[in-house]
Amino acid sequence: MIRTECEFVLPVGYVDEAGTLHRTGMMRMATAADEILPLRDPRVQQNEAYLIVIILSRVITNLGTVPHINPKLIEGLYAADLAYLQEFYNRFNRHGSAALQAACPQCDHQFSLAVSEPGESSATPSV
Repeated sequence: MIRTECEFVLPVGYVDEAGTLHRTGMMRMATAADEILPLRDPRVQQNEAYLIVIILSRVITNLGTVPHINPKLIEGLYAADLAYLQEFYNRFNRHGSAALQAACPQCDHQFSLAVSEPGESSATPSV
């Protein structure tokens, strides 16, 4: 079965207007439209770097208790969180999971290592 959504934890977190910190969210797998339609947006046409802002606002389905994800919210993320989400997006949409393949340097055992926040590790053996 294909996995179309994946949970993430932001390294820093989004602070809303009430001062609430939101770190846990969910991202769905991107469709062709998610990558093509933002190219028509005038903000993207003026600045290519804005493309990831639009794409992330389309594929992040929730972030904590924030009621609606939009480009303005993505603009308000800290740079560390934006970089994390870009990498998470690329891995998830390229491989269907946000995990890295790794190997033990001593015994060469192969395993998956989930992308997580800095300092947190969640290794799960691959089948």
